[in-house]
Amino acid sequence: MKFLTRRNIDNMEYKSSSFKMIARRFGRHKLAVVSLYFLCFMTVLAILAPVIAPYDPNKVSTSFSSPPSLQHWLGTDQIGRDMFSRLLYATRISLFVGFATTVISTVVGVVLGLIAGYFGGIIDIIIMRITDTIMSFPYILLVLVAAAIFGPGLWNIILILGFVDWPGAARLVRGSVLSLRETNFVKGSKVAGMPNRYILFSEILPNTVGPVLVYATSVFALTILDEAALGFLGMGVQPPTASLGNILNGAESITILTSKFWLWVPAGVIIMLLVLSINFVGDALRDAIDPSAKE
Repeated sequence: MKFLTRRNIDNMEYKSSSFKMIARRFGRHKLAVVSLYFLCFMTVLAILAPVIAPYDPNKVSTSFSSPPSLQHWLGTDQIGRDMFSRLLYATRISLFVGFATTVISTVVGVVLGLIAGYFGGIIDIIIMRITDTIMSFPYILLVLVAAAIFGPGLWNIILILGFVDWPGAARLVRGSVLSLRETNFVKGSKVAGMPNRYILFSEILPNTVGPVLVYATSVFALTILDEAALGFLGMGVQPPTASLGNILNGAESITILTSKFWLWVPAGVIIMLLVLSINFVGDALRDAIDPSAKE
């Protein structure tokens, strides 16, 4: 009992020192630190949208396509809705789609990758052939076809993107498991009679967290772009619910593009900054977690 307690304490101290080392390495990337603060700021704004927004995002006024003013900070759209309020709610929706899709695709990919890599054999063959089949289709074409079949809508888009994105995580985790299952600590756990569930989730999974986190950031950024693309094409989240994609959908005419910039520039800038920030954080996280990186 004392041995187990001492071992647990040593593990906690090791994890604490590893976390501090990763945080220190991450802190060297100043652009990533600024990006992380920006993402936190935008997340807070999105969560507090009902409190911060000066107007109901769906409330129609008599000011049609009016430019930015003291009354409407970012102007109004074609039917008089306040653009600042709609952008707050749109950011909320887009971040939620990105987060939910990332969670779904990562969880599914990690579980299937663990199973395929650890057990091998026919299970590995079946999972990998399904993965190869999904990845053989052009990504955006698969998303568009699925959206056309199942229809637009918030949860439909989340499930479609989650289904399309999990194969990458599965292949990544499977590759890590194939090397980890031959290590001494995994073989020792097998000899000790530990159940497969314990070996998978307590011994192998913690050693794949780093690459999975980095991969998840890329999925997050890609999902925000995918939601914007689907919304722009009218196949994403449907009005009157605001999303960054369907706000851009209203900027299809030359008149709006050239003379009514407030209807599309703010949404485009937010998408660009969100994606860039997530990618900067992901790159810094990759360097911080890399065991070969120098102190």
